[in-house]
Amino acid sequence: MSGWTLQQRLEGKTSSSILARTRRTTICATPAGANSKQANGSAGEKTSSQPSHSNRKVKEEKRVHEPVTTPRKERSKTSERFSCHVLQESLLSSASGYSNYRGILNWCVVMLVLCNARLFLENLIKYGILVDPIQVVSLFLKDPYNWPASCLIIVSNVFIMAALYTERRLSVGTISETTGTFLYLVNLTTLLFFPSATVLTLTSITPVGGAFALCVYTVLFMKLYSYKDVNMWCREIRHTKARTLTRSHSCPSIAQSNGSAVHAHVSYPGNLTHRDIYYFVFAPTLCYELNFPRSPRIRKSFLLRRLFEMWMVPTIQNSMKPFQVNINVPNHLIWLIFFYWFFHSSMNFVAELMRFGDREFYQDWWNSETVTYFWSNWNIPVHKWCLRHFYKPLMGRGVNKWVAQTAIFLVSAFFHEYLVSVPLKMFRLWAFMGMMSQIPLAWFVGRFLRGNYGNAAVWISLIIGQPIAVLMYVHDFYVLHYVSQS
Repeated sequence: MSGWTLQQRLEGKTSSSILARTRRTTICATPAGANSKQANGSAGEKTSSQPSHSNRKVKEEKRVHEPVTTPRKERSKTSERFSCHVLQESLLSSASGYSNYRGILNWCVVMLVLCNARLFLENLIKYGILVDPIQVVSLFLKDPYNWPASCLIIVSNVFIMAALYTERRLSVGTISETTGTFLYLVNLTTLLFFPSATVLTLTSITPVGGAFALCVYTVLFMKLYSYKDVNMWCREIRHTKARTLTRSHSCPSIAQSNGSAVHAHVSYPGNLTHRDIYYFVFAPTLCYELNFPRSPRIRKSFLLRRLFEMWMVPTIQNSMKPFQVNINVPNHLIWLIFFYWFFHSSMNFVAELMRFGDREFYQDWWNSETVTYFWSNWNIPVHKWCLRHFYKPLMGRGVNKWVAQTAIFLVSAFFHEYLVSVPLKMFRLWAFMGMMSQIPLAWFVGRFLRGNYGNAAVWISLIIGQPIAVLMYVHDFYVLHYVSQS
């Protein structure tokens, strides 16, 4: 063992002496090489300096990227080994602040499809396809050669032209403001009473066709009222020599430049054109502006998705036996489907087609903790119109806040009853009373209920209150048209 150890020591000394000689040779060779390269000129200096600089740079980069273990990191690693818990809330707790429930929503959709697939197949085998295109058309037309609702909608162009040419006369001072106000009063009053008188008089118009025509005229009434107000404000600004209204163009003459639309700005009275007013008539808004925000282009994929959703119309089986079927939940689901179909799919489709930029057609009304919050957020175009052209002018004249809100509910109740009773040709005031009952309900929920309790009260009023009003109209219509005839 001692001989073997001695041999290892000798070999170690020999190898160390060899390494020392190699180091000395390398150190001594460096200046010699440098002298020879200096004698060769400046080109040799450049070639010799580049490898040494690159080696130094590589060594510095290695030092930078080498993991530096500090005592603090060592202590954190040690603490991670021994402790793996922190103070935190569960995701489903309200205090966690977590709000991404898309996976749960997809799960609900999958479960809904799976649960109803068997029922759908059974009904399809037993009853066949219940959707009859001829029956759908018959809802709007009694006689295929007689289209009273469509003709009534075409006649609405007369009121649009009357508003435009009244504004043109006012802009040049041909008629006074008093005369213009009187002409608008006649135009807007006729706009409401002419279609209702036509629907009540004609026997060839169906309830669905009459309701559709009256909805068009009601929307047109609100649009032309806003058109009158905004142009009047522009004249007031022009008379006081203030700045003209400019934003982005509502109806621009578009010059294409590398695929992007270049928008011009319009100011009063340059907005009084046929193109401008018809853009406003078809735009998904009730509030007029000289210059609407515009999207840069039409997205075809977005347009096709909305078009596909618009065709997903629910199938409603015809049933004429009132008070024998619980329609609360079906009616509520149909209302929710209609909300998505109209306020999201249809209005986004029209907005994309017209490159209308403001797409806020609704807000989070499903989180409403008060009744007033629901009515302010589920239909943003109507809310903006009421706030801009009704509520703020009343407040500006010194009217009390609660009186102004009650007046808004009163006007809303009138239009709800107008759109239901006139097409059905019977006056029961169920819609009017249902809207007016929202005033005490709003006071009660705002006063005594908060948070989730208020939200539950809003949902209960939607699930129970609305179907009751629909049920009353269905019952009265059935008794009036079927029981009396039999």
